[in-house]
Amino acid sequence: MNQPIQEIIGQRFSCRSYLDEPIRETHRQSLKDFLKTQQIGPLRTHARFELVAATQDDRQSLKGLGTYGYIKNPTGFIIGALEQGTKNLEDYGYLFEHAILTATDIGLGTCWLGGTFTKSRFAKKISLRDTETIPAVVATGYIVEKTGRDGQIRKYLSANRRLPKEQLFFVDSFGSPLTTGAAGAYAQPLEMVRWAPSASNKQPWRIVRIGDAWHFYLQRTKGYGKGTLLFSLLRLADLQRVDMGIAMCHFELAARSLRLRGRWIVEAPKLIIPDNTEYTVSWINE
Repeated sequence: MNQPIQEIIGQRFSCRSYLDEPIRETHRQSLKDFLKTQQIGPLRTHARFELVAATQDDRQSLKGLGTYGYIKNPTGFIIGALEQGTKNLEDYGYLFEHAILTATDIGLGTCWLGGTFTKSRFAKKISLRDTETIPAVVATGYIVEKTGRDGQIRKYLSANRRLPKEQLFFVDSFGSPLTTGAAGAYAQPLEMVRWAPSASNKQPWRIVRIGDAWHFYLQRTKGYGKGTLLFSLLRLADLQRVDMGIAMCHFELAARSLRLRGRWIVEAPKLIIPDNTEYTVSWINE
């Protein structure tokens, strides 16, 4: 990264309008080289990612996929193919978000697109295998800059659409909000989690600190995602699990930038958890 990770996370937003110009060769090659390194997630699932140029047919195909609004003039797409595994969607979110932050660092805009991609044009572009799925793709290109009042409104709305930390982070139990003092050196990594993108901005992550461990939980949005009729009929991926991987990526990159050492393990503590909440993973300080 050329910039501090905290600044990169602050710059990233869901860009839906792009300049109608191709990605420059230096940027394209830099991003492609990075994508080659994104092959195994922290929870050991295999994935592969490719940057492809966008065609007019690709842009048209998005309109029928139920993705998040109209995407204008994307000049490229990042496609990720994912193998099966117990924590595969979490790994997908982690690896893909790392790629997105790398794209942001070199000056590209991005936008997550969730949909039914396994039998789409994008599956053909990455030569999808029988053992793989495509839970999401990412549109990319150069940003149409929002200046003046438009830019200020965007920043204001982004800040005010985030849940307060008292609703997201806890110490010892879900009934005890984590204070800034109790967060200690991890206050900044937690804030980077708070700024992580999520499907429909539902922000499903909850984190409980117990001693030197940070336990990540998914608090599912009622009527959204896993188990709902719409997601079953459309065969959509469980995007809230992908969101958990995005949160993991923000947390770890921020922690490592502060030289805070740790590792991921799957070992649920014995806690009383709220309804619609499930354990995902833990970060153990080293």
